[in-house]
Amino acid sequence: MGFTTLSLKGRALRLLSQREHSRAELATKLVRHVQECDDLEAVLNDLEAKDFINAERVAESVVHRRAGRLGTQRLAQELRSKGLSDDLVRNMAERLRATELERAQAVWQQRFGGAPATDPKERARQMRFLAARGFAGDVVRRVLREAERGSNANNGSGD
Repeated sequence: MGFTTLSLKGRALRLLSQREHSRAELATKLVRHVQECDDLEAVLNDLEAKDFINAERVAESVVHRRAGRLGTQRLAQELRSKGLSDDLVRNMAERLRATELERAQAVWQQRFGGAPATDPKERARQMRFLAARGFAGDVVRRVLREAERGSNANNGSGD
């Protein structure tokens, strides 16, 4: 039993050395390598007890890697897909909402370069782009409204 358990644990540690994984992700990735005498739950429990698996670190890692490109809704969906608790997902979403407008503006600026949509079709395309990345509808509308205001101010209205 010892060797295959180490093998399973070794695989888990190799995965964890590459990036943070949730317990559910590790279970999914390791289940196909389980031998008859392996106890996947025991391996996962041991890794969790030693803090190799840590849900808060997984959430922080995802947010750190992806928040610059995605909205709160999309990030929350990603966290849920990793099997993280609803409480943890809710807490992270609350934190992310504080920067949602700034992040949406940065994503919009990078993609569209500051040219506000004057054509209704183009405006709708820009709105869909931001919505698809998980930004809230009110934030999307505000980004475009502020871009239009900024453009009008720069076009000689005297401000």
